Amino acid sequence: MNLVIAEKPSVALSIAKVICSNQRKDGYYEGNGYKVSWCVGHLVQMSNPDKYDEKYVKWNLKDLPIIPNEYKYEVSKSTKKQFTILKKLMNDKEVDTINNACDAGREGESIFRLVYQMAGSKKKMKRLWISSMEDSAIRDGFLNLKDGSYYDNLFESAKARAIADWLVGMNISRLYSCLYKQNYSVGRVQTPTLAMIVKRDDEINRFIKEKYYTVDLMVDGFVLSSDRIDDKNVAQRLLDLIGDSIEIEDVIRKEKVTIPELPYDLTTLQRECNKYFGYSAKQTLDYAQSLYEKKLITYPRTDCRYLSEDMITNTINHIIGKNDFDTNCIKVVFNSKKVTDHHAIIPTVSSLNEDISTLPDSELKVYRLILNKLHASFGYPLVENTMKIVAKIDDYEFTSSFKVVLNEGFTQYLKEYKTNKSEDIVLDVKPKDILKIEHKEIKEKYTTPLKHFTEDTLLKAMEVAGNDVLDKDVEVERKGLGTPATRAGIIENLIYKGYVERNKKNLIAMHKGINLVTIVSEPFKSAKTTAEWEMKLSDIASGKASKNEFLKGIEKEIRDTIYQYNKIV
Repeated sequence: MNLVIAEKPSVALSIAKVICSNQRKDGYYEGNGYKVSWCVGHLVQMSNPDKYDEKYVKWNLKDLPIIPNEYKYEVSKSTKKQFTILKKLMNDKEVDTINNACDAGREGESIFRLVYQMAGSKKKMKRLWISSMEDSAIRDGFLNLKDGSYYDNLFESAKARAIADWLVGMNISRLYSCLYKQNYSVGRVQTPTLAMIVKRDDEINRFIKEKYYTVDLMVDGFVLSSDRIDDKNVAQRLLDLIGDSIEIEDVIRKEKVTIPELPYDLTTLQRECNKYFGYSAKQTLDYAQSLYEKKLITYPRTDCRYLSEDMITNTINHIIGKNDFDTNCIKVVFNSKKVTDHHAIIPTVSSLNEDISTLPDSELKVYRLILNKLHASFGYPLVENTMKIVAKIDDYEFTSSFKVVLNEGFTQYLKEYKTNKSEDIVLDVKPKDILKIEHKEIKEKYTTPLKHFTEDTLLKAMEVAGNDVLDKDVEVERKGLGTPATRAGIIENLIYKGYVERNKKNLIAMHKGINLVTIVSEPFKSAKTTAEWEMKLSDIASGKASKNEFLKGIEKEIRDTIYQYNKIV
């Protein structure tokens, strides 16, 4: 008898149907030699410090640091019933093999393994690793099960991540809360993210706008503008020099070719859903997860924007082939060497035969965007003619720029999302042409500050944070603050804890968040430090680094920080 454990009831039901395990029992399905059950999120969690010693119920500076020799875990009270069912199933004499069918990633591995360990099971483990909930993908997954030990390093990385978060949260949060008599929460990824928002807001608040001027000339239906001039008297003298006409010195024409972008990973999907629809990162993840469970898209929690080469036939014949496409894109998009745990997010083949009009509007928008992005990824390049018109007066350059689209290429699939639609202007202007000046004036302008972070721009900043301290040959997908699957939760947590607020699309640091960033020592608010930790977690998953060495480094940083403050106090 095989026991299959999925991460959610809906996924368990889909798997049970495919493997014909259709008899509904209390907390599982049974049939055809299988029992199929499910977790409900994290059934097992790390214990709080008071489970090690009752003295930790109260937060005292003298009790720090809290660094256990062995870490304790406990069953979540809210999901104890389902854990009891799983424990019984895992130790059932009829069961000889347990198949881990939780989400194929670091956290999914952790959810299953902690339950497996807490249940005291010694049964043989197999791993179902799939990127789609289509029936065919589930069948193929069961034909290609791997031994559970193949993912031991991934679990080591998951444990290291959880322990690192626990150590920082339990020690550094208590440190600053005790010192400043305020309930503060410090997180390994959360606080550096907050620090970026605080820094941006501070730059905006300290910004002093500067006035400057341009001299603008209306000629033959378009405007020639001078460069920035800081002194109005200089601008006025230049204006006085200008007569009734101006000679064109040069017309610079270039052909600009823009190639299409790759299909979506989760972070890019979240960014563009925020830009186009105003969805938060969490909303986008929730909608994408729902589409995945409905078998309409592939696994959404991916950090990869490539497809594997064995997907060429299905993708081209059944999804892309209905439209004309650029065959040169095949070797770019399909690159197995670039595929990490999961490939890019694309629609499933079966989704094309579904009535997607019944979807909620929010999910429909996300699905259509994913489909359009995939078509765009195989589209022809965008080809434009750019033209820069140049004239000079008294060594001051006046310019005007235009473009004409020669071939809209891949952009035809993304027209509905364009936010700055503009008409192409065709001008017949040549060097030495003398154009009549219809109007001339001095325009008063001001420098503008940086913009507040939106979820779009913050996600991008998190993705590249600390990259300058990492090895240049490291893949981009492995850098930054957090992972594609965790960044939405980090943003929501900052808002929930009152450190940041949403103001329309903007994310603004609140007084409590500013205070926290002000007092926290540099290592625990530095994007560079956390990006390095994130990189080491990735190395642990690939067997290149040791979990114990990683945690020793964090323990030392915690001890050193607490020691410094103890000296002051």
